[in-house]
Order: sequence, then structure tokens, then C-alpha cells
Amino acid sequence: MSGLHILLPPSEGKELGGDGPSIVEAGSTFDDELGDARRTVREALVAVLEAAPDAVASKLLGVKGDALERAREADLSVAVAPTLPAIERYTGVLYDHLDHATLPERAREAAAGSVVIFSGLWGLVTPGDPIPDYRLKMGANLAPLGKVSTWWRPRLSPVLDARVRDGVVWDLLPQEHSAAWTSAGGWRARITVRFLDQREGPDGPKLVTVSHWSKALKGALARHLLLTGLTDPAGLVDFDHPAGYRFRPDLSTLDPDGGEAVFVKPPD
Repeated sequence: MSGLHILLPPSEGKELGGDGPSIVEAGSTFDDELGDARRTVREALVAVLEAAPDAVASKLLGVKGDALERAREADLSVAVAPTLPAIERYTGVLYDHLDHATLPERAREAAAGSVVIFSGLWGLVTPGDPIPDYRLKMGANLAPLGKVSTWWRPRLSPVLDARVRDGVVWDLLPQEHSAAWTSAGGWRARITVRFLDQREGPDGPKLVTVSHWSKALKGALARHLLLTGLTDPAGLVDFDHPAGYRFRPDLSTLDPDGGEAVFVKPPD
């Protein structure tokens, strides 16, 4: 495996349709390790949605109205629906800023071996893995399995540990998804990131954690990592973030095992 590993969340936004074979017919990267677990989650989801009134389905899927009907229909047909590669299926803000389609061929090849996407329904997928349209958050509670991230944790963790062993892991996961992985270590370094805005306050400048734009910022960083193959956070000093954020070694907590890389955007 590549020495570079980038862990990403999925997106709620997804491309509709597809022209690939169904998930049952298509093969994917982690079939041998996670195939049975995926089937268990899929069957539990279908069983709930076949019987659930709208109020229950809405709470489970996190949508209502027309969006609920579309999501329910997609989930009930996940075993037979056409697929797209995961990197084309996910269309949210992070993936817009990663902009995989415009990467040079070398960087797209790097993504195929480096990027792992967490998924409430599939556990783990890589960019080329075919998946249908679906909706299930990692933080959802799915009867009888319970919280999806908690159910996945003992099944997903050893699989991911084996994949990233001896590598450098850029962990760009939000808490909802990182809760599905309890690492036993074995990687060379594991790096998380935080973006801060510098703002003027009544007592002088202060740093505020960015939340609203964090997906876009992480997407741009993931693109940079794929273009450069960067495994040493010190190299981030040369990263010109499109939104103006700069790597701050003085605020970061990094050592040979990884740590947190902090980016700050000065006031306009």
C-alpha cells in the first residue's frame, strides 16, 4: 500500500443514478473483510424502512418531505440499484474542493491507493469502489444494531489498521466518523488538522475554530496532499491554501508520531 493515507468522511450530497453493476454484482476493495458486515447493515436498514412510519424513517435518515421519500426509495433498493465509483457518487462541499476529476492522472492514481472514505452503510470504501445512491449517517441509531459508528468500530478498526500500517495517516474525519475507528497504532504517524480564524476582539486578536467552512478547507488540503504526496507536515509551510489559511508550526502539536497541524487565516 501507499505510504500516504487520507481518511475522509462521505458526503450527504450524492450524484443520482449510475451505470455500473449493482453492489451485489460489483466487487469492491474491502469485500473480503467487510462483506458480511455490510450485508448486515443493509438488511437492518431495509427491514426498518419497510415497516417504519415517516416519523421514524425521518429521524433515522435525517431528512423529511420529498427528500425523505427519495432517501427511503434509494435505501430500499441499494442491493439492486446501479452504481457509480464512490469518488463520483459523493458530491458534497469537500468533494467539490478536492475536485478529483481535474487532478492529473498521477494524482488520481495516488488517490486510488491513498484515500479511504468512511461510510455508515459500507464501512470503508475507496474512490473507485462502485456504490449506489444511499443515505445512512455514521451517527444514526439503526435497530437492532444501535449507533452505527459504535457497531462498525470493532469490525472496521482492524481492517483500517492493516491498511495504514507503517504509513502516514492524514486523518480528516469529523468526530462522528472517527468514532468508528479505535486504532491499535502501527502507523508511522497520524496527523489531524484544525483551521482557525484570527479575529479582532475587545481584548485583542483571538483565534476561533472554523466550523462552517471546514469541509471546503479539508477538501482543498486533501487535493494538495494528492498533488504533492506530502508525508511530512513540515512541508505544509509551502502550501498556499486557496482561502488564505497558512500552516502555523508554532500552534501545531506535532512530533514524529504525528499530532495536530493548525492552519490560521489572518484577518482581512
